[in-house]
Amino acid sequence: MFAKADNDDHGVLMDRIYRHQRYIYDLTRKYYLFGRDRLIAEIGLKPGDRLVEIGCGTARNLVKIAEAYPGVELFGVDASLEMLKSAEETIRKAGLSHRIKLAHGYAENLSPAMFGESKPFEAALFSYSLSMIPDWKAAIAAAAAHLAPGGHIHVVDFGDLTGLGKLGRTAMLGWLALFHVAPRVELLQSLEQQKGAALRFLPGRYAFLLTASSLKV
Repeated sequence: MFAKADNDDHGVLMDRIYRHQRYIYDLTRKYYLFGRDRLIAEIGLKPGDRLVEIGCGTARNLVKIAEAYPGVELFGVDASLEMLKSAEETIRKAGLSHRIKLAHGYAENLSPAMFGESKPFEAALFSYSLSMIPDWKAAIAAAAAHLAPGGHIHVVDFGDLTGLGKLGRTAMLGWLALFHVAPRVELLQSLEQQKGAALRFLPGRYAFLLTASSLKV
């Protein structure tokens, strides 16, 4: 069973959104949450490494990472208790309960202690979650604060959509807003000015992939 945190307004909102959507989340999101598997393939974890996914949702990514990187310890935190119910079931069905720990909590409060641990993480993953986290800057800061020396932050999320054209971008932003999703344009602008951050875009700047040892936002 995953550890639970006290709920707040954001957690209540996430539960309301995903109470029913969690049953079809993985089936529907594969049509527009692009780049996730590419980022997983690029992470390059070693046996003994520890990865935490912030906003782990149904644990779809954590299971794929566990299958791709034997010997890696995995952790997932999410603000929605409803999504964590699906995550727990996904992990159980995959036979990975011994390798993946879950916790209910908020990205800005991330720490190994959430999972009853003390060692830092070699990798922190944000997969289409920064665009839903209200205090995304604090979320990045918390992840960076708990990285082991030589560790990295990995991000895949919506880009600024400027390559879709004015009408396409406006329509997409309106649709995303229905799900309380807001592309972090300020983050992208900052990343494009930083050295040492491996930043890649999908066509139309629809989404971006990032690997960085540190982030200044």
